[in-house]
Amino acid sequence: MATGPVFEEYEPATDCGCAGCALQRRAAAPRTLPPRLGGHPAAHGARRALVLATAAGVVLSAGAAGAATPAGHVAGPVRADDLAGPAPGTPQGRPGPLGGAGSARPLTADAPPAPRTTTRREIIARAKTWVAAKVPYAMEEYWSDGYRQDCSGYVSMAWDLGGNEWTGSLSAYGTPIARAELEPGDILLFHNPADPAKGSHVTIFGGWTNGAHSQYMAYEQTPPATRKKPTPLAYWSHSDQYTAYRYNGLTDESGGGSPEAFPGAAAFGPGADNAHVTRLGDMLVARGGGRFYAQGPGPVWSDADRRATRAFQRAQGWKGAHADGLPGPDTWRRLVQGAGRSIPPTTAGDGPRAVPAFPGRGYFKPGQSNAHVERLGEQLVRKGYGRHYASGPGRRWTEADRRNVEAFQRAQGWRGGVADGYPGPDTWRRLFS
Repeated sequence: MATGPVFEEYEPATDCGCAGCALQRRAAAPRTLPPRLGGHPAAHGARRALVLATAAGVVLSAGAAGAATPAGHVAGPVRADDLAGPAPGTPQGRPGPLGGAGSARPLTADAPPAPRTTTRREIIARAKTWVAAKVPYAMEEYWSDGYRQDCSGYVSMAWDLGGNEWTGSLSAYGTPIARAELEPGDILLFHNPADPAKGSHVTIFGGWTNGAHSQYMAYEQTPPATRKKPTPLAYWSHSDQYTAYRYNGLTDESGGGSPEAFPGAAAFGPGADNAHVTRLGDMLVARGGGRFYAQGPGPVWSDADRRATRAFQRAQGWKGAHADGLPGPDTWRRLVQGAGRSIPPTTAGDGPRAVPAFPGRGYFKPGQSNAHVERLGEQLVRKGYGRHYASGPGRRWTEADRRNVEAFQRAQGWRGGVADGYPGPDTWRRLFS
């Protein structure tokens, strides 16, 4: 009975109770790997293989194999949707300097530097280098370019960050976006703050692999090595908790010489007086922000510029520091390209809008035709959940309305009967808030 391949293809969780995993933990515990590892990366893989082989031997000598092996380690029938294999269950590393033999940058104990500028093409090109090299997964080892060989180290490399980040810090380098807006080079990130070892993971979005946008090409670092695989959106487990992020240092593919390139954060904010402020205001007015300006826009930064920018950012679904009223590269790019959602009309100024009262479930079912159905559909489109409409939305309730509502409900993490596509009071409140 060959049990070795099970350990070669699966990275056991840290709390696994089987004999092989226990031995592996005991073997690994006494040693602390230094940041800079000598020798060729292949030697690291050989050392890992020796530990795995020893662990497999212990399992073989443990008698009845099924009694001591957790269910997660037992090979089962391959399902049609298991194109990308099992989700990784390993803990993630912590923020740290670049390390490893042949590091392109010196080791430093300082905090990682500000994001470097890069393009989508360059991000994917870097991601492909690890796929081609089949870089082994290892939390405590570093590849020849200096980046840690786990999932967050892989993204740190692809985004060209100045240090090794982890799943708990990568979000600081990106701006959250709607999943429908994903483009190659963006990431899908899930961090479990309660226990980072339980499911925390990050993948690089490489493009959609089907017309329904339910599966994408994922570049990821996961046992046994870096891979490029069609993957369900967002991932096998904790799918509803993954957040899409776009790198803050992303530049236009044509390069920084474009007159529409982001001029930099210093061009905006209190005290700023330049043509970029005027350009920002003009673009915001064109996207529905005219009500914030009593006069202008003009070259001197004003509270009107801040409020209009914040309204545009909130229209993208951003919150907190990502909707602070100061434009960053992604805010600027969307305005220049006419992308993203425009500022919605309101009579309540820049404050939160009042949620309209829920009219009742009876208005939303087959055969109904009323203004509430149309209002619901229009709000679904504003929120980015209108892809099932071939035309409309309109006053008559259709299957397209139900499917769009269901997509919104599932995005809240709801399942089963609470995600049946028929709006209730909570669906209505979340949709209009």
